[in-house]
Amino acid sequence: MAADYNEEHIRSLQPREHIRLRPGMYIGKLGDGSSPDDGIYILLKEVIDNAIDEFVMGNGRQIEIEIEDNFVRVRDYGRGIPLGKLKDCASIINTGAKYDSEAFKKSVGLNGVGIKAVNFLSGFFEIQAFRDRQTMAIEFAQGLVTVEMKKPDKTTEPNGTLVAFEPDSAIFGKFAWNLEYVETMLRNYSYLNTGLTISLNGKKFKSKNGLLDLLEENLAGGETPLYPIIHIADADIEVAFTHTEQSGEEYYSFVNGQHTTMGGSHLNAFREAIVNTIRNYYKKQFEPSDIRSGIVAAVSVKVEDPVFESQTKTKLGSTHMAPGGETVRTFVGNFLGLHLDNHLHRSKGVAEAMIEKIQRSEHERKELKGIKKLAKERAKQSKVHNKKLRDCRAHFDTSHKLAAQSTLFITEGDSASGSITKSRDVDTQAVFSLRGKPLNSYGMTRKIVYQNEEFNLLQAALGIEDTLDGLRYNKVVLATDADVDGMHIRLLTLTFFLQFFPDLIRDGHLYILETPLFRVRNKNETRYCYSEEERLAALAEVKNPEITRFKGLGEISPDEFKHFIGENIRLAPVEMPPRPKMIQELLEFYMGKNTPQRQEFIIKNLKIEADIIEEEEVAREAVSQAAVAA
Repeated sequence: MAADYNEEHIRSLQPREHIRLRPGMYIGKLGDGSSPDDGIYILLKEVIDNAIDEFVMGNGRQIEIEIEDNFVRVRDYGRGIPLGKLKDCASIINTGAKYDSEAFKKSVGLNGVGIKAVNFLSGFFEIQAFRDRQTMAIEFAQGLVTVEMKKPDKTTEPNGTLVAFEPDSAIFGKFAWNLEYVETMLRNYSYLNTGLTISLNGKKFKSKNGLLDLLEENLAGGETPLYPIIHIADADIEVAFTHTEQSGEEYYSFVNGQHTTMGGSHLNAFREAIVNTIRNYYKKQFEPSDIRSGIVAAVSVKVEDPVFESQTKTKLGSTHMAPGGETVRTFVGNFLGLHLDNHLHRSKGVAEAMIEKIQRSEHERKELKGIKKLAKERAKQSKVHNKKLRDCRAHFDTSHKLAAQSTLFITEGDSASGSITKSRDVDTQAVFSLRGKPLNSYGMTRKIVYQNEEFNLLQAALGIEDTLDGLRYNKVVLATDADVDGMHIRLLTLTFFLQFFPDLIRDGHLYILETPLFRVRNKNETRYCYSEEERLAALAEVKNPEITRFKGLGEISPDEFKHFIGENIRLAPVEMPPRPKMIQELLEFYMGKNTPQRQEFIIKNLKIEADIIEEEEVAREAVSQAAVAA
């Protein structure tokens, strides 16, 4: 029988209720602070954006941020919120100064929601304004007023605004701030706002040369620009770029000070304009991929009333610089067409180095063409005979209704792949089996992807030979044993993806499968434990337990494995380090030539099997003693 549906079922939510009920609509995912796009960083960004907008308008050259445990304090030295409107600005949606396009013409926070979302999603929130030797403050809990000053007090504090908050544990659960992510955010703010000093717990961030500083500080360790970084700017645009010997493209893009990690119309316009300008200058129709191979660039534009494709503003959707104005594409194209062309005419050494790089890329592409052809023929033959790929029915690059659920498990050896193959969902889960340890690809060229049969087959299985547009699986999952060999295979595979397909990681497609380390059971119940803490909890609660320690995926029966790759699957996303420079440093340390530093690191951190067994016995004895005492 169908449920009744009448007027009583229609409910209108107040903004505070709606934001607390559907926080993802306002801040993206919640997360626990382990990812740079988790909600707590969006809350911090919303507060800082208001302070940045004050600086952009010429008010205050310093922002102070303190983070201790879960508590955050942000103090700016702008004009200070008008005292009579303090409560409205903190708690009434669609209230703010930024609707007046003359006051905040090219601001990020134009929707009047940001600071209110921070308030509504915080267990504690305080806002205090300092203005013309007077101050007002209000405290909230979950968006509701708890303490309110009824009239202004005198103060000797300079003008500005103080916001202090603690994200609500009822919404975010257990979380922790990663200060490296916060530092990356603040560095970007400093690059985009030269002359502004931002401090985090006393550590200062300031930039003199804007995007030029960004590129110089983020070029990977040991990676030398092939020519001095080209840095050109105008009122509403700033661009810095160079080429390196690396393949692929690397971009940092910004709109009105917002880091648009997913790019958008402004980045598309830059990529097109680079190609057109260089073709016109050299009077040759180079392939776009040859022109952009090895490019490292930063692009910042200021757009009036920007339209983003999500509330968290990671991708610009606007196609015009201002309502009724010229398109972003035309604006960026004309800017580069004039200023980059002038730069190349003035700097002949730069122009020569650039064309040499483009010609090398062209030569390598043509050289790879023959290798690709042979590799494709090999792959065709392998598809018929190779049993290493057990495919599924739904693929990410199709309109299949289950396309978004498509997953490829990359396993080691036949025993592990056998367990997953028998347990998997044949509609959405595919399995690719590696033959032992793959090649260490660190420092190798793209040729190896085609010349090495296993790499070529993996690339073909994923459908990413040219771009990610043909990616056949939404999730690519490394499923290796939790022993030394398994970790080594995982590291070698990660090196392969970082070297040749970093966008697979940047776009959030690569994961590591978490499988239980222990099984604790008796006749009545079975517990699977993914950590030492879970194992200790199980030992305390399961009477007379039998304990099994899983060393390899092949030891887990297919009947059990289905529990670990089904609804309760645990996947750890592989994410880029907060500073791109760290990627090269990490690869060099772990995958480069054997160094005394790495040998010392291994010796210091090595644990032999006897140590692990002893730790387990000590832990078990502690639990037993606790149970007896209870």
